[in-house]
Amino acid sequence: MNIFQQALSLKARSRGFHLITTEVVHALPQIAELKTGICQVFIQHTSASLTINENADPTVREDFEMYFNKAVPENDPDYAHDYEGSDDMPAHLKAAMLGSSVMIPIRNGKLALGTWQGIYLCEHRNYGAARQILITAWGA
Repeated sequence: MNIFQQALSLKARSRGFHLITTEVVHALPQIAELKTGICQVFIQHTSASLTINENADPTVREDFEMYFNKAVPENDPDYAHDYEGSDDMPAHLKAAMLGSSVMIPIRNGKLALGTWQGIYLCEHRNYGAARQILITAWGA
């Protein structure tokens, strides 16, 4: 059993859903050494999240943004946590809904994502900062 870990700082991105699969793969080239294993990608933030979904048609990411903006609106008068901006509390809620990590099987030295799957950075703040990701892969 081998265990590899690498921190990755993602550049600041605007609000929305951004594909980061290539950045993750390039950050941890040791994945190629594993015939079988698991890769966990974890974001160290509470107002951004990670998920896996369609990587081909960019309108899917646009629809994700539209859906979450409807589901978790800004400027809700019931939010007590509002001193960091009208997008902050909704960002925390969206991050809680989507989650802070994804797990991907490793098969023959590659992430075993489906044909149309990619890893998304889900930036829920209007002006997101650089985001810190921790990538851990283990297997044999």
